[in-house]
Amino acid sequence: MGPVAELTELKARHAHIGTVARGAVLVMESTACRRRKVWMAYIVAEPCIRCRYTDCVEVCPVDCFYEGPNFLVIDPDECIDCGACEPTCPTKAIFPEESVPEKWKHYVPLNAELSRKWPNITDKKDPLPDADQWKEVSEKFSELDRG
Repeated sequence: MGPVAELTELKARHAHIGTVARGAVLVMESTACRRRKVWMAYIVAEPCIRCRYTDCVEVCPVDCFYEGPNFLVIDPDECIDCGACEPTCPTKAIFPEESVPEKWKHYVPLNAELSRKWPNITDKKDPLPDADQWKEVSEKFSELDRG
């Protein structure tokens, strides 16, 4: 894809946000133009396991959430760092990448890995049937179903 086509696609994908390339730097290299991501993605961490509330999905302007059997993840390459999802999470499982608690840092690469494997989710769904029982449970990594 040439530089003009890439910029046109970028504008089209993010036009609903109100700025053309919010969070991206267009780098000129001779006659080529490429995007370089300069923002940090948000990450879904352990509190989401066995709950899978989808309030966050409903407010995401770029549909960067992916759904597993009992967990959600964010594709870090699609996330635009808008922060809309973080305050909507009932389990407080969503963090800016640079603010993920040390004990959950392994969720950064896990979000990237699983977002390549799981299907995209774009609409709010009911949480898992036993979500309220699991909402306050800690140490749930062993419960993660990678489907």
